[in-house]
Amino acid sequence: MRNIIALLLLGCFSSWTAQAAELTLGTDLRGLLSYAREHNPEFAAMRYEAEAATQRVQPAAALPDPVLRTELMDVTNQGMDKAASLLPSQVGSTRYTLMQSLPWLGKRDLRRGAAEAGAEQVQGRAAATWAELAMQIKSAYAQYYYVAGSQKITRDLFDLVVRMEKVAQVRYANGLAAQQDAVRAQVEQTVMKTELVMLNNTRQQIGARLNALLSRPATMPLVTPQSLRNIPTTASLENYAALEARIREHNPDLFVDEAGIRASEKNRDLVYKNRYPDFTLGLSPTQFGTAVREWGLMVELNIPLQQESRRSQERESEAMLAVARARKEATANRILSALAESLSGIEAAQRTGQLSETGLLPQANVTFESALIGYQTGKVDFATLLDAARQVLNARLEVLKAQTEAQMRLAEIERLLGEEL
Repeated sequence: MRNIIALLLLGCFSSWTAQAAELTLGTDLRGLLSYAREHNPEFAAMRYEAEAATQRVQPAAALPDPVLRTELMDVTNQGMDKAASLLPSQVGSTRYTLMQSLPWLGKRDLRRGAAEAGAEQVQGRAAATWAELAMQIKSAYAQYYYVAGSQKITRDLFDLVVRMEKVAQVRYANGLAAQQDAVRAQVEQTVMKTELVMLNNTRQQIGARLNALLSRPATMPLVTPQSLRNIPTTASLENYAALEARIREHNPDLFVDEAGIRASEKNRDLVYKNRYPDFTLGLSPTQFGTAVREWGLMVELNIPLQQESRRSQERESEAMLAVARARKEATANRILSALAESLSGIEAAQRTGQLSETGLLPQANVTFESALIGYQTGKVDFATLLDAARQVLNARLEVLKAQTEAQMRLAEIERLLGEEL
């Protein structure tokens, strides 16, 4: 009874833990990646496919099953008094032949090597699938963070415009400003409400995309992101050579192409081995009555006479090997070009963000404070004050936009690397 209660409590605790994890999804990026690794069906399919490919290695090098042949000789007993029979002891003789096919030396090892390279290709594709999935999640998370931040910034500006409207109404009541100022503030609030509606729609779309990547219902809620990852110092053009070396070592697409080269080499060598014959060995005991009185040995081999056909197969295998090598070179060029672009983009985003945060934003705040004081003293009009408020909004959005762009570039670099920086 106690064991049953303990199992029930353990099940309830596990269910509660899973539900708690579901409710906190979106807080940080690591939780999303862990959830996707466990639940995404596309990645699960690639893992199963890799496991299936691994199981093909052993059969590829295995010998074919032996063959047992039974021949009943003189089943009519030469028309003598004995009746025809199908029993081995009641016919003239019975020959048993046990045969085993044997490939030429080295062919089994080559088949095993080709199968292993094929399994490595599938494993590389699984790694590439995860790298692509992780990049999409990281990019969507950064966009989700941007939209959530934009909503907060827009709400802050909306509250600011509400306060500005109150100032305009006070000045209008005292005859110091026109009623148009208060109306202009109300129009600006309506514009911001529209922007908030658009941002909320964008947030729902990105949330649906994230849920799809996580294999969750599209309308499931996600927690508002709290922070973005720090950009590693290694993500710069100054470290291009080191990152290039890491890409050549760890990039899953290059790993797939390298495994393809090894598979093509094994298949080429196997085609050349077909110049030599395969064998079939046999052992044949012959039964007379109830006793075995004769033993025979058999050797069978195919004669490789179709040389022109084999030469064509050999040229084909050489061409396929050249294709595999060229494909790897093309993949490397494409990946290294994308690496240079992403490194340049992440540096530009970081510089833009720094300039906006240390220059543009403080200047916009100073401009707004000056415009607010000027409006209160009647030195500037309300349109100037609204324009200054908009500059603060745009400066904060520029900082947020630069951070998001840097995160998306970082996600692309990590996809190329096949691992996190």
